[in-house]
Amino acid sequence: MADTLAYKILKTHLLEGSLEPGAAVTIKIDQTLTQDSTGTMVYLQLEAMGVGKAKTELSVAYIDHNTLQTGFENADDHAFIESVAARHGILFSKPGGGICHQLQLENYGAPGKTLLGSDSHTPTCGGLGMIAIGAGGLDVAVAMAHGAYDMTVPRVLGIELVGALRPWVSAKDVILHILKEISVKGGVGKIVEYFGDGVQALSVTDRATITNMGAEHGATTSVFPSDENTRAYLSRQGREDAWIPLAADEGAVYDETLKVDLSALEPLAAMPHSPDNVDFVKNIGHIKVDQVAIGSCTNSSYTDLMKVAAILKGRKVHPDVSLVISPGSASILSKLASNGALADLIDAGARILENACGPCIGMGQSPKSGAVSLRTFNRNFKGRSGTNDADVYLVSPETAALSAVFGGLMDGFAFAESAIGFPLPEIKAETFERNDSFVVYQPSAGENREVVMGPNIKPFPRGEALPDTVTAEVALVAGDNITTDDIMPSDSRLLPYRSNIPFLANYCFEKIDAGFSARAKAAQAGAQKGSVIVGGDNYGQGSSREHAALVPLYLGVRAVLAKSFARIHRANLINSGILPLVFENHADYEKLRLGATLAIEGARAQIEQDVILARDGDGAVYRFLNTLNAPEKEMVLAGGKINAIRQKAR
Repeated sequence: MADTLAYKILKTHLLEGSLEPGAAVTIKIDQTLTQDSTGTMVYLQLEAMGVGKAKTELSVAYIDHNTLQTGFENADDHAFIESVAARHGILFSKPGGGICHQLQLENYGAPGKTLLGSDSHTPTCGGLGMIAIGAGGLDVAVAMAHGAYDMTVPRVLGIELVGALRPWVSAKDVILHILKEISVKGGVGKIVEYFGDGVQALSVTDRATITNMGAEHGATTSVFPSDENTRAYLSRQGREDAWIPLAADEGAVYDETLKVDLSALEPLAAMPHSPDNVDFVKNIGHIKVDQVAIGSCTNSSYTDLMKVAAILKGRKVHPDVSLVISPGSASILSKLASNGALADLIDAGARILENACGPCIGMGQSPKSGAVSLRTFNRNFKGRSGTNDADVYLVSPETAALSAVFGGLMDGFAFAESAIGFPLPEIKAETFERNDSFVVYQPSAGENREVVMGPNIKPFPRGEALPDTVTAEVALVAGDNITTDDIMPSDSRLLPYRSNIPFLANYCFEKIDAGFSARAKAAQAGAQKGSVIVGGDNYGQGSSREHAALVPLYLGVRAVLAKSFARIHRANLINSGILPLVFENHADYEKLRLGATLAIEGARAQIEQDVILARDGDGAVYRFLNTLNAPEKEMVLAGGKINAIRQKAR
């Protein structure tokens, strides 16, 4: 039987189960990555498992999110992560080295391997021909402890690329076009696999931009073939020995297909406040721009920044615009410095930021009140920039740089045809010297290494076994496409407290309903002994941060009732022992009101049924689809994944 590329890689890593869509399987994990925003919790969980050296071929702990050290909290987290890394034989990438996904692509990613990361944009390495999956921190901790990952087999959406991109159109426009076509939930339950003649026209960094933003349409991962372009990229990184050719079998059949003609694409932008709210730049028009931010794990590559430098060379940033640029890695910044491009950026009036995530996760550079900010990032959720009333647009590096010069959103096509237009130069591929200056190697685990734990690091909450009767109060009713940023805000104010769940609990859902935390605490202390959250479609989209499940767990949330769930957040709820229930009849969503009480009687028996029944205080019955597979049922019954693992061990 002819296999898709995704299934070919999964087959070589299959440990348990059958590769059929919807089936529960266990796969071998070759590599893991963590970053510091989620990493402290990962390593607290890893320590709680009492294991020795990580069982993966390679695990890396990156520091790239919380790099502003305005107090002791971030520095303490970094010291904790480094000390645990030393105990378990994990590489430690210090602050300043770069963004985890760019560094993994440059230094460690390899075709045919599997990668699990505690960040939703881990699929970036799918641009190299890897099965790279973003997951909750506990799943990554388990992968390090046991070398394996439990997952539901996705269907495969094949996207056929034909033609080649025209000047002023880039890989960012490709993924924005796909988001416009399939929406922020169009990839849920799927692996997106790219094939076709158009693949040859895309470099590895182009492909990585596309797979990176596959997280925004909810896909489990996205993957490109490994071909001569892949080989050339690895060769330039000094890693040609990691290359193998990989592609789908001739005649492979996809569950769904979509065709994209690259030559027909034009410059696009995602308008506020969603990555799939996409239109042509020419249709949006020349809106005044206050800020331009270039970088993030999506568009901070060498080729991206060289294009920006070419556009800015000999020009000045518009007086009304603040332009900030964050390179993806120290190697890229060093190359820009040595070839003169860095001087071109600075001379034009660009502010050069640290090689880190920075503004993308609200860590600095919040725009002014009511500002328009153009960003080459992957998300433009309301308030994510740190300014609640800012309008954030997602654009390509070319569009961003051009707009920074002219002070308003600019269409590259219109500019190229104007009297002042110029052709965008071809960017020469460069060979990079390996930069290990920011990496601390741990050649073997040192189990006697002391774990350094500062006062801001608190234990993570643990779930309790599912009671026979669950009683709870509706503490929140939310709409569609609730993001993990909505559930647990991520900005410079709260990021230093990522290892302090009790503190974060005071801010849960504050953007949606500032009274939620107090109501949940009251329900937890009252007769109901807990609460439930009601949500719409695609509940929990966005970041992989498991804080969006751990904080509700700490606040006594017993279940989330929604029309549908985003993949990673659903898994995080189950890992925490929180029931994710899907409305059988969406009309019931409209009936549940804040303050209503619900009871699930015989919950432990009902967990084995296809439909779970709940009754409100007036006697009305609500029916929920039980989408849990067998391992997930075990976790919910035990009160979470760690409890289930310990029960099995006993």
